[in-house]
Amino acid sequence: MDNHAQNHNQSPQLNEKSASIHGDKVSISSDQFESSTSASGIPSWPRWTTADIAVGAALGVACGVIFWGFNFAYSAISPILGEVLPGLASILHAVWYFSGPLALLIIRKPGAAIYVNLVGTMAEMLLGNNFSFGFVIVSAMLQGLFSELPFAIARYRKFTRSLAVLAGLLTALEYGIYLMLFRYQAVSFFSPRGIVHMISEVVGGVLIAGLLSWALYVAIAKTGALDRFASGRAIRGTVE
Repeated sequence: MDNHAQNHNQSPQLNEKSASIHGDKVSISSDQFESSTSASGIPSWPRWTTADIAVGAALGVACGVIFWGFNFAYSAISPILGEVLPGLASILHAVWYFSGPLALLIIRKPGAAIYVNLVGTMAEMLLGNNFSFGFVIVSAMLQGLFSELPFAIARYRKFTRSLAVLAGLLTALEYGIYLMLFRYQAVSFFSPRGIVHMISEVVGGVLIAGLLSWALYVAIAKTGALDRFASGRAIRGTVE
């Protein structure tokens, strides 16, 4: 009788900790809840594990190879888009920073975007590119930081498509301004090219770094490759 009462009292607590999915929203699972609550009961951000570090490194290297390959594609495509409309090529820039939102969706830990961006940048530099080391390192860190902001405000407890889109949007704004200040100094913010550049940057950030990162995350999770992680189990639970 006592055991039955104890089980009855515990069941609501277990239900509160279980993961739930509503549309594009994925709430935290029980293991995330435990890792994000301190012994004193005060909520804290989830901690990194060895698996997180390993997956982040692998993801960073893969993204670095994509960055490197895209350098060649961009060199060929951007002049064509520039002839169509000066500044339009900026719509493709998000290929260089989609890694931030994707890292956060998969790893779900503070600093994931910065870590993966830096690993990807180092891999790209080893393969070779035409940009200075300082420029790409600072750029990677800033992009990661701005990708982190929406998830940090949510205390790394929510990982939704909406937050991914917002992360892509904020990163696009940051990178668009960064380029205007340090690469396109001769272009005025309020000139036709400056306006087209910023609009194109934001559109690319939303579509590529936001929506495409979400779609890529879901596709990877559905393969079962992320089953060891809460991010993978959340998606697999909706398709099994």
